[in-house]
Amino acid sequence: HMGGLIASAKGPVSFFVPHRAYSSRQDLLGPVDEFRDMVKALHRAGIEVILDVVFNHTAEGDQRGPTLCFRGLDNTVYYILENDRSRYANYTGTGNTLNANHPIVRRLIVDSLRYWVESMHVDGFRFDLASILARDSLGQPLPNPPILWDIESDPALAGTKLIAEAWDAAGLYQVGSFIGDSWKEWNGQFRDDVRAFFRGEPGFTARLADRLIGSPDIYAHERREAEQSVNFVTCHDGFTLNDLVSYDHKHNEANGEDNRDGADDNRSWNCGVEGPTDDPDIERLRNRQVKNFLAVTLISIGMPMILMGDEVRRTQFGNNNAYCQDNEISWFDWSFVEKHADVHRFVTLLNARRILRVTEHERQRVTLSDLIRQAKTTWHGVTIGQPDWSHDSHSLAFEVEIREEGLCAYLILNAYWEPLIFELPSAGDRSIPWRRWIDTSLQSPQDIVPWQTAPSLSGNIYPAAPRSVVVLFWEIGGQPT
Repeated sequence: HMGGLIASAKGPVSFFVPHRAYSSRQDLLGPVDEFRDMVKALHRAGIEVILDVVFNHTAEGDQRGPTLCFRGLDNTVYYILENDRSRYANYTGTGNTLNANHPIVRRLIVDSLRYWVESMHVDGFRFDLASILARDSLGQPLPNPPILWDIESDPALAGTKLIAEAWDAAGLYQVGSFIGDSWKEWNGQFRDDVRAFFRGEPGFTARLADRLIGSPDIYAHERREAEQSVNFVTCHDGFTLNDLVSYDHKHNEANGEDNRDGADDNRSWNCGVEGPTDDPDIERLRNRQVKNFLAVTLISIGMPMILMGDEVRRTQFGNNNAYCQDNEISWFDWSFVEKHADVHRFVTLLNARRILRVTEHERQRVTLSDLIRQAKTTWHGVTIGQPDWSHDSHSLAFEVEIREEGLCAYLILNAYWEPLIFELPSAGDRSIPWRRWIDTSLQSPQDIVPWQTAPSLSGNIYPAAPRSVVVLFWEIGGQPT
């Protein structure tokens, strides 16, 4: 199954109610019926539904906010308060913080999750600012937060997918240390390191290598499956992928906060011009960078996540905090599907090849990253067997040999601003040629080709263009799997 992420309202009032404005009906049962029908339709299409839940704050805001729900029921039970109890602790950046480990609030959260599973049939949850769930009534992190174990051990939630945004707005960062055995985590280090590497920052080659192979520096101590790491470069917060390669700075003026809101550390690069441009060279470079990010996200070991619209270069015009914009800034412009058809094609073929084969058990699919995880991996640089881990390095290559499949893949990453010539290891018994699957520097349709039609290469070198990703492969017999 593919997974689809449906975002919830960022200022919840009730944790049991679909937002009425999302429904085409205005009667009381309309939003419930339509949500359930939507879930059923997505299931029929083979798409699972992961619901974004916000059990960290409510729309009541700080002490100046309105009384809408829990404040009027029992203020001291539902919220974490400052010592004098006149103000709300604000670990969320939204004015208040839910007191998630109080027994009453724990019951509320678990009952809500049960409702969405049992009555609305969702397949799992992504928890917004999930580290809030690790704090006690004084705001201190707990070694074994009761609510996290409540969620993980509840029989009604068995088998549901649990994904944590393992940090909060007050500096608690738990990527690699989030409590629980079943939780997957948004890997914020993957986002930051991949962004930094491809914009040419020094000192990120070794860090990128860890991200490619499932971030063992973060997760190896837990001895969990690689899918614990949810790999992403962009999400609903921050720049879209198009804007990541089009803007050096956020442009949130339309949000009415004098551009103070939203993250300042975006690790973005505009490729030479701030915002839209008619310069064909800059446009080609941006297109290449977009494909670089997509290729690394989908090939790396772990669970890949792509922001809706990135497959057609959706823009928010430099706004990296567009939650308050119900207009052209945040809407999906369907004309981009045709305008950036080459990027859409790139993602489609890349996704298709992630599934290498299906085992005898239906639905048991073997992905490219599954095999990379099991394979013999050898690191290289421009010279065979000599990876450059220095601070000034901007390139890397690695070879993955999967003997059981009779398959070998060779990945080249060149984030340098000049072309680099990479030596290629011998392919098999030297009679098997390397074949080119991906080269993001080439124009569509040569940037990625169907696996079966990948062209053969001659010689033992490959010239990698500036800021490009290349994937070569060979197979025993030279035939596609």
